[in-house]
Amino acid sequence: MTVKVAAGQRRARLAARHFVDGSCASAGAAAGAMIALHATDPVTVYLSAWARSRAETVAGVDRALYGERTLVRMLGMRRTMFVVPAALVPVVQRACTDDVAARLRRGIERDLAKGGVGGTDPAGWLRDAGEGVLAALAARGSASGAELSADEPRLRAQLAYAADKDYGRTANITSRVLMLLSAEGLIVRGERRGGWSSGQFTWHPMASWLPGRPDGARSEAVPGKAALTEAALNGPMLTEAALSEAALSEAVVNGAALAAPAARAELARRWLLAFGPAPVADLQWWAGWTGAQTKAALAALPVTEADLDGQPGVILASDLEPVPAAAPRAVLLPGLDPTPMGWQARDWFLGPHAPALFDRTGNIGPVIIWDGRVVGGWAQRKSGEVVARLLEDAGTEAKAAVAAEGARLEGWLGEARVTPRFRTPLERQLSA
Repeated sequence: MTVKVAAGQRRARLAARHFVDGSCASAGAAAGAMIALHATDPVTVYLSAWARSRAETVAGVDRALYGERTLVRMLGMRRTMFVVPAALVPVVQRACTDDVAARLRRGIERDLAKGGVGGTDPAGWLRDAGEGVLAALAARGSASGAELSADEPRLRAQLAYAADKDYGRTANITSRVLMLLSAEGLIVRGERRGGWSSGQFTWHPMASWLPGRPDGARSEAVPGKAALTEAALNGPMLTEAALSEAALSEAVVNGAALAAPAARAELARRWLLAFGPAPVADLQWWAGWTGAQTKAALAALPVTEADLDGQPGVILASDLEPVPAAAPRAVLLPGLDPTPMGWQARDWFLGPHAPALFDRTGNIGPVIIWDGRVVGGWAQRKSGEVVARLLEDAGTEAKAAVAAEGARLEGWLGEARVTPRFRTPLERQLSA
């Protein structure tokens, strides 16, 4: 059976399931609804939460990240930095990050051998360096990269990059080793150093940051072997019917014994609930999987073929009921927000606006969503003013709603100034 799902229905699902009406209770609920919040640009985490939760504050996001630790910063899909609900850490780790870590380790070993570091056994040298870092971090409890490199001299080893190019450089391996250890689930980025736009963090052992299980995920976040509660999922979009399908195998609940195929199936299920129906290629791109991994994950799920205005896709078999169209709402999303970054094929909600809203490497800037589709972009000027521009005629109601959202964001930002890490053509124009 093939189910026809038009673009209008996909936009209705986007509007409802991505909480662009601001009705999420907290940053944790927002992250759960989206599976994860992008965190390559630290500002994105706060503004993505603000867009989905009218009650959320910078202090509230910090509390979830560093006080309650219900949100965890980690490398995940496509080797991208995300903020993930603590209950999902083992799922993302097994589904995506373990493969990322293996590639990172091979890359460092290759570069060590090329640079003559580690003698005849660069793999053993790297392994010993990692153990030294873990010992130093255990002794300190928490530390900066500079403090760890002082404790473990091997972190100060230098490698030459692009030596035959004008832009060639020499750099020590501190950040690469710390990135590797975090991808392996051994250490975690803790409290930020500086303001909420800072990309500098202290490092902690994962086992002390999220105690309770060998892989660091809190066992109490998973209430039982039969199914996850809505609280554990952190996703208020999930109905009781969806939760009945959310049952995880005992391996998933146990976390440490979680097998990668089971984790990939669970991550695919969550993605289809949040972003489906969609082409299979979109899931493969979003997760950073191989074609074989994507195919196996979907084969483990009850899915149905979908006709997306002539493009083949998949939809969960339990998710066939149409989502009613809600009243149009305006929302200002930050650069790299998980909504526009949730699909590779975006024409059905992005229209012709990509040249103005993306940079040259595929990073999206701040956008305006109206009625489930992108209609423009926004920026903040040095004065603090939030400036928006519609790229199409969305009507007078949309103009008024966008202006109101801009004023709300301007008031929420206060004295803070936001410049996206990845600048896009429209953002540069508006912020000038």
